[in-house]
Amino acid sequence: MGRVRTIQRGGSRFYIHPERPEIKAPGVTSVVSMLPKPFLNFWYARMTAELAVDSLPFVAQMAERDRQGAIDYLKGAARRYTKIRADVGSDAHDLFERMARGEYVGRVHPDLEPYRVNFAAFLAAVNPELVRAEDVAWSDAHNYAGSFDAVLRVWLDDDGKPTPDRSGTPHLLMADWKTSKDTYPDVALQMSAYANADRIIAPDGMSEPMPEFDGAAVLHITPELWAFKPVRIDAEVFSFFLALRRVFNWDREVSKTVIGRAIAKSATGLVTGTQRRAK
Repeated sequence: MGRVRTIQRGGSRFYIHPERPEIKAPGVTSVVSMLPKPFLNFWYARMTAELAVDSLPFVAQMAERDRQGAIDYLKGAARRYTKIRADVGSDAHDLFERMARGEYVGRVHPDLEPYRVNFAAFLAAVNPELVRAEDVAWSDAHNYAGSFDAVLRVWLDDDGKPTPDRSGTPHLLMADWKTSKDTYPDVALQMSAYANADRIIAPDGMSEPMPEFDGAAVLHITPELWAFKPVRIDAEVFSFFLALRRVFNWDREVSKTVIGRAIAKSATGLVTGTQRRAK
C-alpha cells in the first residue's frame, strides 16, 4: 500500500486513497469548516479597521498611487494574520512531536521558546507515552480522512488526574495540540472523527485498525500557559460530525445539481423598432 497524498480543490483538502486514487476523501477540518461562523464577519471587519487606523498615513499614500492596491492591502489583513498564526502553529506542532518522541531540540527560534518551555512543563506534569503521531485516520464507512496530532497513553488516578510516576490506570487517548487563543467546541467534532475512523495509515503506507480509545484530550498551549483538557468524542458528538459530512456533500456536489437550465426566460438584448430607426 502506498502513502496517502493530499490535494487542494475548491478551498478544501482531499486525501487520495492509497490503493484507489479515484477515491478522494475530504479532510476532517474541511468537513468541520461547514459549521457556520457568523462571528468571523465581525473579526474580518475589525482586523481591516484596525489596520487602516494603525497605518493611516501609509494607506493614504498608497491609495494616491494605487487605489486598488490599497484596497487589496486592507482586505488582506485577516488573511495575513491567519497565515502568520498558522505558520507559528505548524512550527510549534513540529516542535511538540519531536519533544514527545524524546528528541533533544536544543535552541529554538525565540518565537517558539515559550511554547517549548510550556510543552516541557506538560511532559513533566503528565509524563505521557507517545503511541502514534501525525498519522492519517481513514474512514472507509463515511469517506473522510485526516491527520491527527497524537495518540497518547496517560496514567490517571481515581479522580482522573495524571500520575506522572505512571502509578495510576493507563488510558489511551486521542490527543490534539491547539496553539490558538482558546479552545473551541469544534475540536470535539474533529477528534471524534479521528477516533471513530476505521483505520490508521502510517507514512510508509502500512494500515491497521483504529484502536479503541478510553477518551480524548486537547492540550491548549500558548506562550503564556498550557492546559490539558478532556474532550467528548462519544456517539452523540460523532453524529454531529456525520451531519456536517452530509452538508459537505451538499455544498460541494449536490447543490450544483438542483437548479436546471431555464425552460422560459425574458428576451435579452431586445432592440425595439424605435431604437433601430434612431440608428
